[in-house]
Amino acid sequence: MNFCYETMLNFIRQIWRSAQYQRSLRSLIRAALLCFTLLASAAPSLGQTNPSGLVLPRFASTRSTPINVRVGPGVKYEVAWIYLKAGVPVEIVQEFDTWRKIRDLDGSEGWVHQNLLSGNRAGYVAPATAAEVTLRSGPADASGPRAVLSKGFRVQIKQCDGTWCEVTAINQPVGERSSSYSGYLHQADIWGVYPTENFD
Repeated sequence: MNFCYETMLNFIRQIWRSAQYQRSLRSLIRAALLCFTLLASAAPSLGQTNPSGLVLPRFASTRSTPINVRVGPGVKYEVAWIYLKAGVPVEIVQEFDTWRKIRDLDGSEGWVHQNLLSGNRAGYVAPATAAEVTLRSGPADASGPRAVLSKGFRVQIKQCDGTWCEVTAINQPVGERSSSYSGYLHQADIWGVYPTENFD
C-alpha cells in the first residue's frame, strides 16, 4: 500500500507544479482506480468477516423443537415461523454475532440463534424432473433398490463423495411403528448438500 500512497502524493505534487491540470488529474484518477482495485482484490485475503469463521453459505439442521425463526437477528424481532421438528435441513446464508440467517427449502429466510442449529446433515429428496427417486443399496445405478422415496421426503445424510450420498430414510407413519432404510441417492437429487460437496 506504500506504493499507492507514494504514487498519489507524487501526482498531487505534479498538479500543483504543472500547468497541465487536466492531464495530471486524469493520471491521478487512473492511479486512484488502480489503488482501489488492488485494495478490493486484497480484501478476501484479510480473513473471514463472519463471526464463526466457517464458510458461507453452508448447510446445517435444526437441533431441537420448537424453534422460533425471527425476521431479524435478536429476540426483539417478531417470529416469522416456527419449526416443530428437529433435524430439518436449512442453509445458513449470513451471520451476525450469535445469530444465523437461514434459508428453507422453499426459499423463505429468517434468523435463529446458533445454539438451535446442528452440524448434523439432513436433506430433502429433490429430483429436478421426477416425482420420486430410488434409494440404492450401493453407490451405482446398477445397485439393487432399497426403497422408493417421493419428492420432499426427508433423509439423514451420512456422507457424500460428489456424486452419491449415503443416507438414511426414516418412515414414521402416525400411530404406526417407524421403519428406516439406508442406502445411496444421487447427490444431485438432494436439497441439503451442494452438487460437488464431499464429506464423511
